[in-house]
Amino acid sequence: MQRQLYAFAAVLGLAGLFGTTAQASEGSYTVTITNLTRGTLFTPALVVTHRKGLQIFTEGEPASDELAQLAEGGATGPLQSSLEATGKVHASATTGVIFPGTSASVTLDMDDHANRISIAAMMVPTNDGFIGANGIRAPFLKGQSRVVYIVARDAGTEMNDESCQNIPGPHCGGEGYNAAGGEGYVHVHAGIHGEGDLSVKAYDWRNPVAKVTITRMK
Repeated sequence: MQRQLYAFAAVLGLAGLFGTTAQASEGSYTVTITNLTRGTLFTPALVVTHRKGLQIFTEGEPASDELAQLAEGGATGPLQSSLEATGKVHASATTGVIFPGTSASVTLDMDDHANRISIAAMMVPTNDGFIGANGIRAPFLKGQSRVVYIVARDAGTEMNDESCQNIPGPHCGGEGYNAAGGEGYVHVHAGIHGEGDLSVKAYDWRNPVAKVTITRMK
């Protein structure tokens, strides 16, 4: 299983090589995401710096198709492209896979008009669980850090049957994105209940599931 996990990481880690855009600006920030779960990994996380008003999701409302692709299959590209198309994104990047108890960091440029940071990554193994944060205000002073804790969310785009045939990744190897099914809106994830192939003992969690540290470097 450990060998499968690292093989999965190597494949998904390629997204970070092709998923980074940046521009010259007045400052740079290091964003570190720490996985606080016991047995759940995070697929490569999409991190964007942007202007005020951009949102990856809204709780209680339907997820976009691009967010559904990330939450069900770990694909960051469609969401990254749709966010950049708004004209509000200053820079974007992806991390590597984040295993339980480990951290991953990216450093991004930012200016006075794009001082917000948003994050999204799939939680594996889940049907459509993800970590996400909208518009975290970046610290103002060089060397200053801001810490935010994130709960697990459900995209509401796939039923939580906990069946391995519907869950991608090294634990299950099943299907990724499928447009059918789901509760219909983004909500706080109810966790793993052992209704299908997933063990509660191995994969359930208590919120928060992720820690985000944002540090101004210059």
